[in-house]
Amino acid sequence: MSETNSAARPFCPRLAKLYHPFEEYSWPLVRFAAGLFLIPHGAQKLFGWFGGRGLDATIAGFAKMGFEPGWLTAPLVAGVEFFGGILMAIGLLTRPAALAAMILLLVAAMTVHLPNGFFWTKGGYEYPLLWAILCAAIAVRGGGALSVDRALGKEF
Repeated sequence: MSETNSAARPFCPRLAKLYHPFEEYSWPLVRFAAGLFLIPHGAQKLFGWFGGRGLDATIAGFAKMGFEPGWLTAPLVAGVEFFGGILMAIGLLTRPAALAAMILLLVAAMTVHLPNGFFWTKGGYEYPLLWAILCAAIAVRGGGALSVDRALGKEF
């Protein structure tokens, strides 16, 4: 299904004057926020920041959960969250970073959280699945306006 050139008419045309000037910033805001929210999760695992336990404890935790070898999977996951989050936030190599985060979050949803049911309040898969869907949208759409990808004139 393709978009037509004519935009939908707002129910309340006066409100369009409020949100129309900010329309071009909506996607960069979503991309930036998604990347920014991933960074502290990786920082917890890599550096022990924000109440995390650091890489050695993360490696042990991953091994205990069955993600072997822990010495490989833990830094990979932490790197995707930390460095991939930075890349998504600034919009550089946006699609590969978002795709890596999507895969990571789907694996987390299906392995760690699925046995706990749907709701996040019970440790369920709701939250990582929502973030995986968001990352999928970012991977499909790319960095968009106000991204380093756009400034470079190239996207992956």
